[in-house]
Amino acid sequence: MSTETNLWHLENFNLLKALSLMEKMKMAKKIKDRLLKKNEYIFFPEDPSSSIFFLKKGRVKIGTYSDDGKEIIKTILDPGEIFGEMSLVGEGKRKDFAMALDNDVTICAMNMTDMEEMMENNSRLGMKVTKLIGFRLQKTERRLESLIFKDARTRIVDFIIDMGNEKGKAIGKEILVKHNLTHMDIANLTATSRQTVTTILNELKEKDLIHLERNKFLIRDINALK
Repeated sequence: MSTETNLWHLENFNLLKALSLMEKMKMAKKIKDRLLKKNEYIFFPEDPSSSIFFLKKGRVKIGTYSDDGKEIIKTILDPGEIFGEMSLVGEGKRKDFAMALDNDVTICAMNMTDMEEMMENNSRLGMKVTKLIGFRLQKTERRLESLIFKDARTRIVDFIIDMGNEKGKAIGKEILVKHNLTHMDIANLTATSRQTVTTILNELKEKDLIHLERNKFLIRDINALK
């Protein structure tokens, strides 16, 4: 892919808004593009943690495996997000896996040392990356506490609230959330079953707390869900 095309893609990453045009052009020359098929792995646990990735198109899931081999999904990423960022804080080997969830997933990779150099030369970028890592660690900690201390219904409701806060668009008192998640995806992310997710979502719909449509839902009043 050309440097000009890479530059256009980089303009769509909020994390990189701190970079000047010249810095983005320099970055565009250093990234390498990769096209993936559905269910193709980007990296595995124990792989060297030497690159940071930018998701241009499609969805990617990040997860790990339990001791008994069960897949545990940590998050599902949409275009415009970065991943593999733990390489920037001393992670020598990957602890998670990353897998394409769709066909024609497009990512670009940048060597960790090149990214570190850019962060050293741009304090705003360094601060944004630090905040991103901190936010994701906090989110993982909250999710772990939720799995330990909360029941299935509460975990699903908390997931909806988090989606509203992170990806929702306010329409008066209501919040519109666009997504590409199936009920099975939500079940995996909340450690519940698909049937439980369907039951709880229908219950919330009947109480007029949410309105469901394909690939989106409307939260009527987020405070009423809490």
